[in-house]
Amino acid sequence: MIRPGWAASLRFRLLAATLVALSLALLLAGLLLAGLFRQHVERQFEDTLRLQLDQLTASVNFNAAGDPLPMPQALPDPRWQQPYSGLYWQIDGNAEGDGLEQRGLLRSRSLWDTALALPADALLDGSVHAHQVTGPLGVRLLLLERSVHAADQPERRWRLVVAADTRSLEEAVTRFSGMLAAYLVLLFLLLVLAALAQVYVGLRPLRALEQAVINVREGRAQRLQGQFPAEVQALSDDFNLVLDRHAEVVERARHHAGNLAHAVKTPLAVLAQAAAQDPRPALARVVQEQVQLATRHIDWHLSRARAAGAQRLPGQRTAIGPALGGLIRVMQRVHAARGLVIECDARLSNNTALSFAGEEQDLQEMLGNVLDNACKWSRHTVRVSVADVADASPPQLRICIEDDGPGIDEGLRLQVLARGVRADESVPGSGLGLAIVADLVQLYGGRLQLGTSTLGGLKLELYLPAVS
Repeated sequence: MIRPGWAASLRFRLLAATLVALSLALLLAGLLLAGLFRQHVERQFEDTLRLQLDQLTASVNFNAAGDPLPMPQALPDPRWQQPYSGLYWQIDGNAEGDGLEQRGLLRSRSLWDTALALPADALLDGSVHAHQVTGPLGVRLLLLERSVHAADQPERRWRLVVAADTRSLEEAVTRFSGMLAAYLVLLFLLLVLAALAQVYVGLRPLRALEQAVINVREGRAQRLQGQFPAEVQALSDDFNLVLDRHAEVVERARHHAGNLAHAVKTPLAVLAQAAAQDPRPALARVVQEQVQLATRHIDWHLSRARAAGAQRLPGQRTAIGPALGGLIRVMQRVHAARGLVIECDARLSNNTALSFAGEEQDLQEMLGNVLDNACKWSRHTVRVSVADVADASPPQLRICIEDDGPGIDEGLRLQVLARGVRADESVPGSGLGLAIVADLVQLYGGRLQLGTSTLGGLKLELYLPAVS
């Protein structure tokens, strides 16, 4: 049986859909959480910087001319005094009045001998503007500025600026993003394991159902057996109902065929009896021959009808060993006067592991015809062997029967399988034996092969469906 590709697997589809959904969900969650954390950290950073700006604003004093006085040295944060510490303040003059802008008129000691380059901006009273600028040593700074002036000289405005290095902010965001990514990967793996367990547990009833179907197909059971969940149990019950109805239909058809054969055979028997009592020998002989021929054909068609129905019935199982052992004993008694030797492994008669996936009556008819044919043509020895066919799908049995008789020419081997054709008219028979065997084998999906035996005669091989 050819199994579908992995892309058609329900397990693969469920796992693929789950993995895609988990990946998208965790990716979006990671991006959202990282973005929210950055916003939170930036807001806190800006709030802290705004507090520094408020403290500096409160510390600014002006002289009588409206110019800012130097800031007191004892500011609360020591980073104002440490060169390039990452925290800076600066006061620039406004271009109004004399038309000259005084850049870095006053600045923190942390700026050392540099000054911050401020972007052009129009500030209103009370407003605070934020900018991203490049500071000393090329580092990125977050800059907050506001406009200040003396109370009695509002026309002279000054830009009070505080700035802080954003590297600590970026490092905090990077550390958080790394930890978040690690935990999300761990969560993804745990969710994948949970999805695998869910798919395995969820699809286990389907695996049990598959095994039940295999048991029916290979003859180990005639119906689906097992306890399934409610969603699967309904399918199992319906399938068993179909099997039961199919078996009833086949049995009814076979019963009708048997009744028809019985109805035809009764008049034929009457004709044969009347012919035996007829005083005209020639007519009696013709009638009896035709009656016998009609009876053989009826038997042949009954065998086909029985096999055609039986090979479609699930759960058929017949052990090869006991059936073959009984037939060999019959043949030994029938041909006892000729002293034939029928070679067969003694262990085969008790072996029930090798089983034919069909009815016992059909198996006995096939093996009986083949064995009888081999014994008729054999001079002294008939050899029988049975084995599994390696790597066969579905499973098959190989039954080989050889004899040391004259054999059959290769050109005649196909002809002797036709109905009524006999290789030699000197041996009693109707010519239907191998034809019946060939038809039964074909109906069961097997094959019959003729060859030359190592004993010198005919080797006949039957390949029949097997129960694994």
